[in-house]
Amino acid sequence: MENQLLRLTSELEGERNKLLSHPIYAKINDLAGLQKFTQVHVFAVWDFMSLLKSLQIGLTSVQLPWIPVGSADTRYLINEIVLGEESDVDEQGNRISHFELYQKAMIQMGASTEAIDLLIKKVREGTKIQDAIREIGLHPHVQSFLEYTFDIALHAPIHVKAGVFTFGREDLIPSMFHQLLERLYTEVPEQVSTFRYYIERHIEVDGDHHSHLAKDMVSQLCGKDENKWEEVLQASKKALEMRYLLWDAYFYLNH
Repeated sequence: MENQLLRLTSELEGERNKLLSHPIYAKINDLAGLQKFTQVHVFAVWDFMSLLKSLQIGLTSVQLPWIPVGSADTRYLINEIVLGEESDVDEQGNRISHFELYQKAMIQMGASTEAIDLLIKKVREGTKIQDAIREIGLHPHVQSFLEYTFDIALHAPIHVKAGVFTFGREDLIPSMFHQLLERLYTEVPEQVSTFRYYIERHIEVDGDHHSHLAKDMVSQLCGKDENKWEEVLQASKKALEMRYLLWDAYFYLNH
């Protein structure tokens, strides 16, 4: 199955490179640009959790009575990632999800959280996610990005969910972005310290360890079934294309 993983990674290389060279990164050159970026990126931070939880539902036992489901290695992977994403720590050591940490960073830097707050409010009130996405006036690119994620999370077979999670939701951040963040931290630390911490934690928690485990999960779920590997490839490729569209929305956003 190592060959299938190598082929899959190779097939996705073009989309990954395209994302890394997206013009959005050249436009984020000051605090205002970073604020605007987070108002788009926050939707990817949020819907990632639903994709993760859909895997937890499918690959572990979340019903009563409890019975063992799947392999213990896969259960460990999902539960470990959920633990890190849903209940990490902030700069002061307080428990917080990565999404809530991201919101905290947005508020500190002065970025608007109005759109994501409204979406969550509608979901809390019982609006179906597909309706909520359509009702709050998002840019069509953001709407399409979210609709694709939830189509996968709600309806795709488990191996496709795992594939999109592993290969289609890469948070590709080029070196220029890190350089900007370090410069802004030097200039206005009181406004970007939380965001800088978020990026550092994100890299630390979601580093090579989780990446290797996630690839093992996809290998276990696809096995030697070439059709499953092809489905993972196509769904992951589209997910990366949708991320590119999400980045495009930056240019249409009024700060």
